[in-house]
Amino acid sequence: MGSLSSAPRQLTTTTMGDMANAACMADGFDNIQKLPNPVPGCPNFRRVPGFKVYCCGQPTIAGFEAALTKVCGDTYPKDGPIIWFNLRQEPDVYVNGEPICARPPNKIGEYAELGDVTRDIAKSNEVEFLKQCEMRKNENGGKLKAVDITKKALEIEVKELKSLSQVIEGVKEKFPGLVHWRVPVCNSAAPLENDFDIIVKTLTGTAINTPVIVNDQVGLSRATTGCVIACLFKELQISASFEGLVETVPGVNAALLKTKYVMNPEKDTLFRGEFEVVKELVATLKEGDKAKNKVDKIIDLNGTPKTGGTGIKQLRENIAESKLSYEIMDDAAQAFLKTKIMDNIQKYYYLIVFSAYIREQAAA
Repeated sequence: MGSLSSAPRQLTTTTMGDMANAACMADGFDNIQKLPNPVPGCPNFRRVPGFKVYCCGQPTIAGFEAALTKVCGDTYPKDGPIIWFNLRQEPDVYVNGEPICARPPNKIGEYAELGDVTRDIAKSNEVEFLKQCEMRKNENGGKLKAVDITKKALEIEVKELKSLSQVIEGVKEKFPGLVHWRVPVCNSAAPLENDFDIIVKTLTGTAINTPVIVNDQVGLSRATTGCVIACLFKELQISASFEGLVETVPGVNAALLKTKYVMNPEKDTLFRGEFEVVKELVATLKEGDKAKNKVDKIIDLNGTPKTGGTGIKQLRENIAESKLSYEIMDDAAQAFLKTKIMDNIQKYYYLIVFSAYIREQAAA
């Protein structure tokens, strides 16, 4: 995918660092569930309307099985292929079935930007973090010291300690077709070119009805971004298939996918995503208006019920809301919000470029 440049992240990062100095932070917290109809143990699980693409936060061990059981339903085989993308930068271990992540001690309870964490780094950190948790537990009489997102101290009696990889291997006993793939991305800025490539390469060759699940800690920005990318790819698959075949795929709403998307002209220009840099991009790209239109449709379906979605974050309108909040904030808050706005515009820009790439491949 040579059409995307790997520009540096905008926000100042705190690198993950070595696991010996990492704090243990519980992933779950009170009020993590933002959506109705919860799936036990899998925060904010939902399905993107019209697609077999699902979004969620970090599940418990029981939550993995509950989510996968719901995805398969009564029709999809439990031994069939299922793609699961984990977009977290932080390594996870499971203590008594509950996820605990490693965080820099000064990044507890925040949406931490942890530098350019690759898949190999994430896997290596997970192995080392498991060793550290085992050592800390043994040195503390079988109890692991941790904190919640409010920095409240916790001391957990450890009855079972597993790495995320070990948990996934256990889940595969019931769902042997599961492919769990780490694609660590930061919270605000666009995924890197390699992140797009990993998602595309993993999805290439899969069937139209192969379920795709994307998670981050809570099921917010990172997971929503990953779902937008997966849906853009799925639309390419669907457009390349015989219409009659698509109509027979359970769970794929062909009528919804074929609906022509029209942005509400009464929306403010910011809410329509008409930022100056985006307008320049649309004018430069071949059929740039159609590429943006496709992204806007998919972002709406991945957004809140207000825009036709089932989710929590509206990636385009969230930028506009931040810009409108900017003027009433103090200088320190403005400085942070400015970089966040720039990062989110960069993400939106990259998604439009990716949409143009997908359209180009569909026409090839």
